[in-house]
Amino acid sequence: MNARVLKTLEYNKIIDKLSEHASSDLGKKLCKNLLPLSDIEEIRNRQKETSDALRRIFQKGSLSFSGLKDIGESLKRLSIGSVLGMGELLYISSSLNVTTRAKSYSRGETDEGLEDSLDAMFEALSPLTPLNNELKKCIISEEEMSDDASPTLKSIRRSMITTNDKIHSQLTSMVNSTSTRSHLQENVITMRNGRYCLPVKQEYRSKVPGMIHDQSSTGSTIFIEPMAVVKLNNDLKELSIKENDEIEKILATLSNLVSLDLEALEENMKILPVLDFIFAKASLSKFYHASEPIFNDQGIIHIKQATTPF
Repeated sequence: MNARVLKTLEYNKIIDKLSEHASSDLGKKLCKNLLPLSDIEEIRNRQKETSDALRRIFQKGSLSFSGLKDIGESLKRLSIGSVLGMGELLYISSSLNVTTRAKSYSRGETDEGLEDSLDAMFEALSPLTPLNNELKKCIISEEEMSDDASPTLKSIRRSMITTNDKIHSQLTSMVNSTSTRSHLQENVITMRNGRYCLPVKQEYRSKVPGMIHDQSSTGSTIFIEPMAVVKLNNDLKELSIKENDEIEKILATLSNLVSLDLEALEENMKILPVLDFIFAKASLSKFYHASEPIFNDQGIIHIKQATTPF
């Protein structure tokens, strides 16, 4: 069937409606790429999948695949030993959440334990719960690692908090001191080049011993790191480096854990978009109160009381 015929039949409108019922980008992509089939056995198989999904929807309600991410490139990188970032690991966790939801849905009650064409796909899904729990424990967001990711990370961050408090206590004392306050452009603590500083008036630069890190565009303000906090700022910088190093170690460990289940993850990613696609067809059928057609290879088309959905 060529593109002109499909356009005449307004096939694209049907596909657009179908795509609206898929709940993941990967499922929507399969909907968008759907073309009419000509092999009658394949047609009957696909029709049975739709009917079985519709029966499940009537029995258990809809199944959402929202949260399913395209982790294909991440899995390829894992296969060559690469270390994944927090965002990539979070996407894997999100996709495993969808896997768990689908697996749980498949275990619900069915009519007299009736088997259907979707059983094999649901059975092949691997929620990988221990792995997902570890990912969720360690990763908070695409840019934030949890303190609980490792005892070392928690210890480093506690030290950073303590050092920060000491710096602010020291600088606050200076800001509130009558001998220093008159030398400041503003009574605030600021940050320059990752170092805590005070905004000192240009004419008083010699009155506040320390390291100059910046100046205002007018030159009237000099940002000085007082000598009293230089060591503390150095300690904080060193702790920050240790924090980043520990995060990299954790990411390497998590990436290695994920790579151990690479085959299961790849299998999940083959199945889940297809299930989303199948359930989108069933959902569209339910929406329009559609009935299952009986196909034949005799060239017979008998449509009763046909209507257009548009």
